[in-house]
Amino acid sequence: MYATPDTPTPPVPASTPPVLAPAWRRRVVGAWLTPVAWGAAIAYPFALYFAMLDGRGGFSVLTVAPLIILTALLGVLLRSRPLPALALLLVGWAAARTQMQNPEVAYLQVLLGDLAVGCIAAVHPRRTSVPAAALAFAGQLGTHLSSFGQTPGRAAQLTAFLALATLAAWLAGDSVRERRTHAEVLGARAAEQAVTAERLRIARELHDMIAHSIGVIAIQAGVGSRVIDTQPAEARNALSTIEATSRETLAGLRGTLVALRKPTGHGRDGEDGPAPLEPAPGLADVERLVASTRDAGVRARLHRRGEPRPLPADIDLAAFRILQEALTNVVRHAGTDVCRVTIDYGGGDGGDGEVTVEVVDDGVGKLPAGGGYGLVGMRERVALLHGDFTAGPLPEGGFRVAARLPTPAGDAR
Repeated sequence: MYATPDTPTPPVPASTPPVLAPAWRRRVVGAWLTPVAWGAAIAYPFALYFAMLDGRGGFSVLTVAPLIILTALLGVLLRSRPLPALALLLVGWAAARTQMQNPEVAYLQVLLGDLAVGCIAAVHPRRTSVPAAALAFAGQLGTHLSSFGQTPGRAAQLTAFLALATLAAWLAGDSVRERRTHAEVLGARAAEQAVTAERLRIARELHDMIAHSIGVIAIQAGVGSRVIDTQPAEARNALSTIEATSRETLAGLRGTLVALRKPTGHGRDGEDGPAPLEPAPGLADVERLVASTRDAGVRARLHRRGEPRPLPADIDLAAFRILQEALTNVVRHAGTDVCRVTIDYGGGDGGDGEVTVEVVDDGVGKLPAGGGYGLVGMRERVALLHGDFTAGPLPEGGFRVAARLPTPAGDAR
């Protein structure tokens, strides 16, 4: 009957308009960086060739610094145009090896080529990175075999070394890409699970909010239709109950929809956020719940055990919703006019305790037709709070719903 939704999350301050400057800067930088990178990539083989040609007697800073800049600009293209950029890199070092055939240059060629393969594998899928690795291996092997006179054994060792170096670089880059992809998949899955959990929570709230009220309305409407001619006063009481119940339900639904549609603190029209909502119901409202059940024709006898104490908001709400749904099932399915409601606060004197709620009736003792969503929702609520839930017919007749909810120490609302 109590159609008050959960207490909403405190309003989040209105977000500021998105900052456009970074995106504008990226567009401007991309507009000049790409042509410059392509120019550097095309000039790279020629620069390397002439640098090696002039560097036989030694390299100066004026020779090395431009090569470092050109190599960095060429690396920019590995993200957008990996295969052409890698090909230009390999051509440049092949040209350099024609002018300077010493071990330092050879190792530098292998190092830069394999770094490029690793970068490509870390960013691009395997349909791009595998051909890139094969291209780098073939280019490096061809350059090395043609530069030195190799014996068959030496050529086999060189081939194995280049293959292992290229494979190691590709595996390192591919593992980085796999980890990043896996993290993205986990993030998407977590977001999907969060959305599903929120949908289930809203579904449970709407079900618990409406089911009890509609059950009361249906029974009171039936009573009113039967006695409207013979007992007008009783029919008037039934209509008054229907009016009060429906108004409370509508108020709760309106509050829920407002909370869902206006999550931020300030709307576009200058409002201060969602309309204020009543506090979420809890065990302090059980007497009113029992009264509404009595209006529906079932006398619920309430028993409390232990000393009532403040409970965490989620546990207090869950206990109330479980009692509400259980009493709704008694009204709609039990075929009896009496039931017993028990609230046991257990041990809560400074340590970890629990609260147990129970509804027992002496009706037909059968599950609702088709199982329904009520028992499923109650079971989900209890599972989320790491409690225990039981529901089923009793051997002597009737039906029992019980939930035990642990209450952590010092976590009262």
